Amino acid sequence: MKKHFLMIGLATLLITACTKVPITHRKQSAWGSEDALQKMSDTAYADFLSKHKLTTNKAQSELVKKVGNNISTAITTFFKTYENGKYASAIAKYQWAFNTVEDPTANAWCMPGGKVVVYTGLLPITLNETGLAVVMGHEIAHAVAKHGNERMTQQMKAQGLGNVLSVAVSGSPSSTQNIFSSVYGVAGNLTLLSYSRKHETEADKIGLVFMALAGYDPNEAIAFWERMSKYSGTASVPVFLSSHPNDAQRINDIKEWLPEAMKYYKKP
Repeated sequence: MKKHFLMIGLATLLITACTKVPITHRKQSAWGSEDALQKMSDTAYADFLSKHKLTTNKAQSELVKKVGNNISTAITTFFKTYENGKYASAIAKYQWAFNTVEDPTANAWCMPGGKVVVYTGLLPITLNETGLAVVMGHEIAHAVAKHGNERMTQQMKAQGLGNVLSVAVSGSPSSTQNIFSSVYGVAGNLTLLSYSRKHETEADKIGLVFMALAGYDPNEAIAFWERMSKYSGTASVPVFLSSHPNDAQRINDIKEWLPEAMKYYKKP
């Protein structure tokens, strides 16, 4: 009898976990508990900030917060009506945070639940507010599209469905915490949140829409990636680009997606 109920519970979990990514409508399987993932992210984020120095440059810090708040506010409003609001509840649970750490590395990331960090080493490349919106829109897109949850799911599947069920039942068992640490590079101080190329390309597309919703011209993404291309050609590849498409392919993709993104752009 217990086995019977277990199989019913597993079947229900598998059925309800198949969703679609907003904007791109790609089908995805994200079986882990999003609430549990956000709790683990909160803990990891607080730990990271306790070990890294926040920038003392007020202008830089305020700019990151401004862009982050603009994007988060815009997408929160957008999802209230987008596809009858079916994504709104997930965004409503986010506890947004935007911090800038003093580090020469060209990097930025966003964890599940809207926890964002931008490294000062990235700002000379973003160059301006719109350039920063390109990167932050992209990183926030990873979180909204549940790419981390998908990565967790892939790892869980590799270790057996039992781990998937344990997430649904208990929230965050030690085995799940270990998978979270490997996916998000916690052991490496979160310097690299590694996603698949498919996820990176999808985040590019969604990120263009997000920056447009916030009043930033998506056309400026081309100029930013051209600058990034020059930077990566003269220095080591920025860590947040390690698994991204090559620069030429990215720029071509952005040009192809721009007409769709511009539908969401309202000049401030």
